[in-house]
Amino acid sequence: MAGRLYIAPLDLSPALPDLVSETPLMTSANQAPRSPLSIIRLDRGRPHLVTAFWGLTPPWLKVLDHAPHCARAEGLSSRPMFQEAFAARRCLIPVSGIYVWKPQPRFKQPFLVTRVDRGPLLLAGLWCRYHTTLTEHNDSTALITVDTNALLAPLTDRLPAIIDNVSAKAWLDPATPQEEARHLLVTAPLELLGAFPVSRRVNDPSHQDWACGHPTGPMLRWNTAQET
Repeated sequence: MAGRLYIAPLDLSPALPDLVSETPLMTSANQAPRSPLSIIRLDRGRPHLVTAFWGLTPPWLKVLDHAPHCARAEGLSSRPMFQEAFAARRCLIPVSGIYVWKPQPRFKQPFLVTRVDRGPLLLAGLWCRYHTTLTEHNDSTALITVDTNALLAPLTDRLPAIIDNVSAKAWLDPATPQEEARHLLVTAPLELLGAFPVSRRVNDPSHQDWACGHPTGPMLRWNTAQET
């Protein structure tokens, strides 16, 4: 799953050169659900960077703690919570990495999953207008998760789907058919991502120093020798 994010300053121009930044990118060394998060959504044909509440809040939601921060790709068309948003309100969440926790005999070891080149990740998401007065943000969002690849499966069984730069505009465009959008929700290629252990300071979301995401050991990564 994706319960915590690492968001350093990012250059998003290679993926979305016409991006309109309505608000600055919200950075965080240890971003937790049910807090503000920067998302990219389409508005009048152009991608806009805006701030949203991390937890999807459809109009009928009454309890904020019930707002899901993740949605399984397999259930987007069958669950009323996600159907409408998947059809017309898809978004991207720009991040630097995703924290996961590997079970150990006596504790869970946190790892940070990043691109092996440490470039930006555009995570697939859904958004909707916020219809209550429980937060000050107009939009809300949830990440979309898929199965993890063989390299990262020992760490976690689910990770957010990653949309590549070439497909970013198509994913955001509500005119893109749902079936075409669904084909973009795939497990990350083995060579794209790596993961390294980090300090257990990240277990506490109140810890916001950048040291939370610093490696405490070597990066686990795929190499061509593993394919033979």
